Amino acid sequence: MRIGVNVPNFGPGTDPAALRRWARTVEGLGFDLLMVSDHVVVTPDVAEQYPAPFYEPFTTLSWLAGVTDRIGLGTTVLIVPYRHPLLVARMAANLQQLSGGRLVLGVGVGWARQEFEALGVPFERRGRLTEEHLLAMRAAWEDEDDYRAGRIPLWVGGNSDAGIRRAVRLGDAWHPLRRSVSWIREAAGRMEAAAAELGRPVPALVPRVRLRLTDAPVTDPDRLAGEGTLDQVLGDLEELRLLGADTVVVDPFGTDPRETLHPEAAWRDLAALAAARPPAAAAPK
Repeated sequence: MRIGVNVPNFGPGTDPAALRRWARTVEGLGFDLLMVSDHVVVTPDVAEQYPAPFYEPFTTLSWLAGVTDRIGLGTTVLIVPYRHPLLVARMAANLQQLSGGRLVLGVGVGWARQEFEALGVPFERRGRLTEEHLLAMRAAWEDEDDYRAGRIPLWVGGNSDAGIRRAVRLGDAWHPLRRSVSWIREAAGRMEAAAAELGRPVPALVPRVRLRLTDAPVTDPDRLAGEGTLDQVLGDLEELRLLGADTVVVDPFGTDPRETLHPEAAWRDLAALAAARPPAAAAPK
């Protein structure tokens, strides 16, 4: 199973030097994928969780492609309604070319109502806009030579039933975010049912989970996947593998933006996981 890392591209401790260190640390530890988040306008609702500076994902990943050698690069998740779909299609195709085919595009509908208002995008239509934009992006990649750059894996996020059905209809994979193993297991069953109902193949399962290592076991019945002792986390990854996940993204960022000032704690957890994981497969294509 491949393991990716969600790298913070925001917050008071983030600058070009920090991003370079994150990228080289994650690649040096042998992880398979480096992913970043997306916001365009740091409105008050965004700033509560993801304060400035916030480095735009396509710009950041293009730069990180030049300071890394083999690690996959991706978004978790790009907020689709924020940009014209043909612009996204071109930026993604160009990044795929510039990185040597290392891009994974994780996408979602977004949640920050004030940011939608600042961009002049109707919040209430974000689901429909996302689907319209994804269809336009796929059409551009398939029909226009200038947009083609090899297969770009499309991971569709969203923990709701609507998100699951969107992944079945439009995605290569379903990308749920920060849930328990039991929740993911139950939701994977709903995804299989939706695929059967719609007459579509079952998308790949590629969850993003928390990474927080503790000295003592976490006994909370609602424990998120990736939280607990190293043995608990390795057990979570094995359960997800048995559910069919060929890639899992771990997220070492908690909820306090000040964590970005001290990434060493996250790097220690990542190093422990890297040392204990089974041999990795090849990087995602």
